[in-house]
Amino acid sequence: METISIKTKARNEFVDLTREINQVVKKSGVQEGFCLVYVPHTTAGVTINEGADPDVVKDILKHLEEMVPAGKRFLHAEGNSDAHIKSSLVGASQLIPIAGGKLALGTWQAVFFCEFDGPRTRQAWVQVLGR
Repeated sequence: METISIKTKARNEFVDLTREINQVVKKSGVQEGFCLVYVPHTTAGVTINEGADPDVVKDILKHLEEMVPAGKRFLHAEGNSDAHIKSSLVGASQLIPIAGGKLALGTWQAVFFCEFDGPRTRQAWVQVLGR
């Protein structure tokens, strides 16, 4: 398993990890299989979505904030319940096929680390499985 270190700059932010994950896949030598990307944090997540148009990420972040606004009164005393809820909505892992030694993503797809309680130093764990 490889660890990717991520330094986020904002409370809510998407960080494109596609290049770094493809480097892990290449280093593994696996040509056909799967790549598991897992985020070991309760206030962050990982998703696959459009990486070509940055407005897509802006729209996702805007609407997540509208759905679960920060500053709303929650029982959790740390003041980051919105981040926990957003993390649960997005999810903590993605399983991505590997074909020809690379992530088998669609033309416009990218893999994003999703920060909901930053800025922080975070990790994504990447496990490559296959032959």
